[in-house]
Amino acid sequence: MYLEDLREAIIIGLFLAILLGPAFFALLETAAIKGFRAAISFDLGVIFADVIFISIAYLSTNKLLDKIKDDPSLFIFGGVLLTAYGVISLIKEKKSFNDQRAIDVELINKHNYFKLFLKGFLLNFINIGVLGFWLTIIITITPQLEMDQGRIIFFFSAVLFVYLLADILKILLAKTLKKKLTPTRIYNLKRIVSILMIIFGGVLLSKGLFPSSAQKIQNRIEKVAS
Repeated sequence: MYLEDLREAIIIGLFLAILLGPAFFALLETAAIKGFRAAISFDLGVIFADVIFISIAYLSTNKLLDKIKDDPSLFIFGGVLLTAYGVISLIKEKKSFNDQRAIDVELINKHNYFKLFLKGFLLNFINIGVLGFWLTIIITITPQLEMDQGRIIFFFSAVLFVYLLADILKILLAKTLKKKLTPTRIYNLKRIVSILMIIFGGVLLSKGLFPSSAQKIQNRIEKVAS
């Protein structure tokens, strides 16, 4: 049970780590210019904002999820939400293609770790799309965890831990990554991530619209994987 939860948590944690938003580029800039400790301080602020978003999303949907946890319409709602998020991101990325590196991290002293933590927190917290992301994850995942609080805490703790490990790797590779992430490559990567969101949204929709067929396909995939 927990092993399956961990597997899904690793997938979502890695997916979260490749989401290319302002915090992603600010983390690379901070690591390349100010060093490892400064970047970790910044990243902890980002993760703290995620913890708050998860709490808000879970508390606001907990009662609703408990009532409709066995309802296929939950997958339809989650699928529509994730697909819409992917489509909107795809459109926004095209519009902002020429304005992707407008992030200022030079103004903060590299030894002022609290300010870096605060900057990471605020940069992530003001991005309402992050709340939408966590809301979608909670709507689609928590019913599969049988609304068990122990499993839910384990799952989201594992997601954030994987996310932190992936960010540490990004910090260590910051100078190399910064040189390779040209505006064109950034744009293409963002498009890929948005398309993946649309695909995942389509999978959730199929689970809601055709539950028996989706379950058969999932069983076949699990047999092949094992």
